[in-house]
Amino acid sequence: MRLTTRGRYAVTAMLDLALHASEGPITLADISRRQSISLSYLEQLFAKLRQGGLVSSIRGPGGGYRLGRLAEQISVAAIIDAVNESVDATSCSGKGNCQEGEVCLTHHLWDDLSDQIHAFLSNISLDDLMARKDVQLVSMRQNQLEDHRVHINA
Repeated sequence: MRLTTRGRYAVTAMLDLALHASEGPITLADISRRQSISLSYLEQLFAKLRQGGLVSSIRGPGGGYRLGRLAEQISVAAIIDAVNESVDATSCSGKGNCQEGEVCLTHHLWDDLSDQIHAFLSNISLDDLMARKDVQLVSMRQNQLEDHRVHINA
């Protein structure tokens, strides 16, 4: 069982957006540079996040994205769900056709695990992540690297 790149990148991009929310609208190009996620991939993710009401876009010069709700109201599970991702521990994607078209012996165990993981991620908000010291330290390092890049290119 593993979360795919789409889910990981969506959570990472949303956390980056939340961490920089005080700076006004954040461009996908800024998130792309800081998080090393391709701009075209971010555009696809943010279209889904916008449809899910998790972000709003501001057009024009100085535009970008903002959180669609308060950071404490956006759970990690909501982000994963918005990009049509699932955290599924079953080998059959939850369909119950794991063994020759029928439910296998351990299907319900892995299905219950999937539910537990989703519940766990539902109880973690962007605000919770932003409060973590390890997240703050990584964000500071990324910001310093970004500032260094800006000075080199100036």
